[in-house]
Amino acid sequence: MRGAKLSGRILPGGADWQIVRSDGAADIQARYTIETETGARILVTSDGLRHGPPAVMERLARGDSVDPALYYFRTVMRFETSDASVDWLNRILALARGQREARSVRLDVYEVT
Repeated sequence: MRGAKLSGRILPGGADWQIVRSDGAADIQARYTIETETGARILVTSDGLRHGPPAVMERLARGDSVDPALYYFRTVMRFETSDASVDWLNRILALARGQREARSVRLDVYEVT
């Protein structure tokens, strides 16, 4: 992962849960740890929603490549760290726009100011 304020990698061992509601929307929760290039560790908590037309959601479920403009995928993110170099993350909220790929999720993350 790489950004203007933070670069690093997602460590193994995270988890995510999806509950597909009766209206077809997926209620998503994720917990994982980022290790920055300088070694700081950050716990990420992410809660979101993904929904779209049934045909688009079926394509996503099959692992097809789907233009993210065809469905809604947003998350609210919070961070926890004890590392002074990135402790500013303890005091912000972030929003992310997501894209589901065959074997991964891509999030474009923005600090709420």
